[in-house]
This record gives sequence, C-alpha cells and structure tokens, in this order.
Amino acid sequence: MTQTIENSSKSAPHVSLSLDNVELAETYEEVSVRQFNHGKVLVATLRLRGGDQVLDVGCGTGRLGAYVADLIGAGGQVVGVDPLPLRIDIARRKHPRFRARVGRAEDLSDFADQSFDAAYANSVFHWVEDKPRALSELKRVLKPGGRVAINSADGERPHQSATLVREAVIEEGLGHVHAASGFGTNFRVSGGELRQLLSAAGFADVRVEPHTFVDTLSGVDDLIAWSTSSSFGNFLSDLDQAQLARVRARLGRKLDALRTPQGIQLERHLVFASAKRP
Repeated sequence: MTQTIENSSKSAPHVSLSLDNVELAETYEEVSVRQFNHGKVLVATLRLRGGDQVLDVGCGTGRLGAYVADLIGAGGQVVGVDPLPLRIDIARRKHPRFRARVGRAEDLSDFADQSFDAAYANSVFHWVEDKPRALSELKRVLKPGGRVAINSADGERPHQSATLVREAVIEEGLGHVHAASGFGTNFRVSGGELRQLLSAAGFADVRVEPHTFVDTLSGVDDLIAWSTSSSFGNFLSDLDQAQLARVRARLGRKLDALRTPQGIQLERHLVFASAKRP
C-alpha cells in the first residue's frame, strides 16, 4: 500500500495510513468476508501445492493467509506483509500458523531473492502507487517458474456502491469531494493496464480476466462500515461530521430503494491476473 495515489484519468487525494485505529481494524476482521471470498478465487489460480513457500502481500488481518496455510499444509509456509500494524497484530493473534509482519509491496527487502514458490496480492494492488516497483520486487522474490496472482478494483468499471456514493455526494452539493469521482480514493487499473504492467515487469504467461461479484448488504451502516474499514479510514474522510450525516441519509434512501427480500444486492467489479516468473 502507499500514500499518494491517483487514478489514471482522475486526480485522487492523499491517502493516509495513519487513519487506521483499533475499531477499524477489528471491524475489517469482521466484515472482510467479501475480500476473503474473492481472494479464494484468486488463490485458486496459483495451483498451490503442499510444501509451497507463499508470500501474501497486503495480508490485512490474515484471514486469507490462514486459509492458504491450510491449503499448503505443515510442510509449507505463508508469510504476509501489510503496512498497517494494527491489522498485523490481529493476524498474529488470531492466525498463529500465518507469519505476518509490517511491510509494503514496494519494498520486500526483508526477503531474499528467489524465496517463494508463489505470491499473491488480494484487494491490494489498487492501493499501490509505484506498481512497476512492486512488481519488480515480486519478481525478485519469486523462484524461477514461481507464480503470482493479483487483483484490482477495475479502473474502467466503478463498483455499484461507488456510483451510489457519487450520486449522493453530488446531490448534497459536495461535488468537490473525492468520492464524487465515482472511483473513491484508490488507484485502480483496467485489465489492459494490468496486463501491460506485468509484461513490462518481465512476467510470462500473463492471463487477465474481469470478474463481477454481487454483495448482499443489510443497509447503509453495513456499506459504510465495510468501506471505511477496507480503506483504513480514508472513505469519505474529507467530509466533516455534518456533511457525512447528510451523505449517509441520502445514501441510505438510495440503498433502501434497491432493497429486495434477499437484501440490498450490489455489483462489484475487479480484474484478476496471474503470471509466472520465467
């Protein structure tokens, strides 16, 4: 993850790593089942084997890393890095088989060359500013033939929730806030951009595929809790309390209009990529 982020076609704000707190980190551990579920789809592309040495970049609270540890068995090892210390604390406490440490995608200097059989970055790449550097580091720490899997929020298709947030902030006369871009605060890439980045970094057998997931939400508080904890506090962080209350009320009405007997179902768009070090 990183601090200064911009969309390829829209300017975006300074993204802070200092807004995270204990409540947000604990909330993320509770609500990040959405990231966990699509992370399992991502990990499946790696075709992991028992005994593999695996790197989890942007591991968060360690839920996916613990799942991978079970996949590879006692003979393997999963190591995770994340720049948010409070989330690393949860990973260490709740998932003892998963080794986690504070670190960033752009600097994997804690790891020697050719240390891992596989690496993945789930729900992380859209927070990374210096993508070429991060991919260079991933290639360096992979063994020859090592596999990498990455996903990103789609830079060409905003999530349905982001579109609703955009409408709400604009309708409240807050078109100057970053959420009004429709892409929020992160640095998304399209499938074509992701393919180009991996190829330029020297990866082979690059495969890119768009995915759409449908999330079921209970209401506006569910969406805000998930969005705020997933963005480590950056979601709508440029609003004051009065503005936030107005946006929340309007967004709640928009979500309620979409309610079905199954709940509020919204589409979320990502691009997945897999490749290998030659």
